[in-house]
Amino acid sequence: MLLLAVDTATPAVTAALHDGTDVVAESSRVDARRHGELLLPAVDRVLTEAGVGLDAVTAVVTGVGPGPYTGLRVGLVTAATFGSALGVPVYGLCTLDGIAYAAGRDAGLEGPFVVATDARRKEVYWARYDSPRARVEGPAVDRPADLAERVAGLPAVGAGALLYPDAFTTVLPGPEYVSAAALAALAADELAREAASGEPSAVFLPPRPLYLRRPDAQVPKNYKVVTPQ
Repeated sequence: MLLLAVDTATPAVTAALHDGTDVVAESSRVDARRHGELLLPAVDRVLTEAGVGLDAVTAVVTGVGPGPYTGLRVGLVTAATFGSALGVPVYGLCTLDGIAYAAGRDAGLEGPFVVATDARRKEVYWARYDSPRARVEGPAVDRPADLAERVAGLPAVGAGALLYPDAFTTVLPGPEYVSAAALAALAADELAREAASGEPSAVFLPPRPLYLRRPDAQVPKNYKVVTPQ
């Protein structure tokens, strides 16, 4: 097994390889405006570091968001293209699940807790977890003030929680953004669980974007017609 994981749903442009036992290479760079420029070089770096070619990949994992339209589609289109070119399956995972999984694995967070990322427009993408692998509410997009009562007293991780301390009053040290390494490790765990149980994982999602709202760019209304009548 060699899983290639990518995610561009947050400002982190991230790629990783997982051999079914451990992460063998990873690359992450935070740049909210250059997802399209940075993702393929990141994939090339992890392949080079692992000493393998793209044809060694047996499955692709991609974060499906939620995330802003422009950045999120970069990772999804790239994952779909790799899957089609290589003839391998493409597994979708909620980006917030990747952050929750990393919070448990790397920061020792057990739950319950909340993950929140920046959705812009003074909103956050968020989900509530009973444990790092058990999402019980969300993902959703809301204004932090509208969430304050629902998340009161719950620890929170993620860049969205850091932005709005009035709503998320107990922000814990942990990942601000998703890492492809966490997504790859979560996918490897779920694939192993599937193989052992013979039952499909409920964690995997179709590799389609979770936008949760309409894109920022809109077709203007009553625009001037300049073509001949």
